[in-house]
Amino acid sequence: MAIIETSALTRDYRRRRGTLRALDALDLSVRAGEAIGYLGANGSGKSTTIKLLTGILTPTAGTVRTCGLDPVPARRRLARRIGVVFGQRSVLWWDLPLWDSFAILAAMHRLPEGVWRPRVAMLVEELALGEFLAQPVRELSLGQRMRGEIAAALVHAPELLVLDEPTIGLDVLSKNALREFLQRERNERGTTLFLTTHDLGDVQRLCERMVIIDHGRAAFDGTAADLARVTGAERVLVADLAEPVDSLDLPPGARLDAVEAAGHRVRLSFRPGEVSAAALFASVAGQARVDDLTLTEPAIEDLVARIYTRSAE
Repeated sequence: MAIIETSALTRDYRRRRGTLRALDALDLSVRAGEAIGYLGANGSGKSTTIKLLTGILTPTAGTVRTCGLDPVPARRRLARRIGVVFGQRSVLWWDLPLWDSFAILAAMHRLPEGVWRPRVAMLVEELALGEFLAQPVRELSLGQRMRGEIAAALVHAPELLVLDEPTIGLDVLSKNALREFLQRERNERGTTLFLTTHDLGDVQRLCERMVIIDHGRAAFDGTAADLARVTGAERVLVADLAEPVDSLDLPPGARLDAVEAAGHRVRLSFRPGEVSAAALFASVAGQARVDDLTLTEPAIEDLVARIYTRSAE
């Protein structure tokens, strides 16, 4: 079942100097329980997509369904089934203690006290909110507020969680704790994650699929392995050998980049679409005894940059 489904989804903004097309005939399908990273530069159409999915904006053309609903006319019904976190906007009450925001949101969603109190208690523990529950939101640091925003979006246990830059303002330890929590939430409840971020570490840790959007169009849709394949990116295999070698006979698609440590270490590059890591290792092991092996994946930042370059061309 698709929890997000768009067909030729288009959104134009009228400006004094003409019409700006923010989203251009986007086709997108996200299955229930999936985790998708939605990537793009500023102005690429990410925020417009979220606003269309949540019913804040009306499409200029095309169709969109979120949780099986037409977002604009069914916005109230949809709000009970989704949670949204905007990195630059707050759903918390600025002058009230954080706890009061949770209680108000539970009342808005008409949750029985026996349901929302245990749920909030779990969120407080998992997201380490206990120390500042009694503080007004305006006194919280950015990192504390972001954790509060995520808890607020999850009070009603939504089917779909839309996260816009969720780790902004968080230190490394807080980022890791949040990622682990979101993984557990998804595993235990089957929550669908739709994540937009500039932090590709979030995508690598949380999402098995990514969509890269450029100028309102989907420039890529697939896994990190798919991204490496379509961009022609190379992986690197470093082998430490028991005996020195001067050269190796390698299969097509692989090359010897360097012989180091007096011949005891070789550095090999290869394209996954042409030869597998297993086949390359077998080739090396057939010619020398391998003591240690390191496989390095191409940096995801470089792969995304290649997609943008290819799209511009």
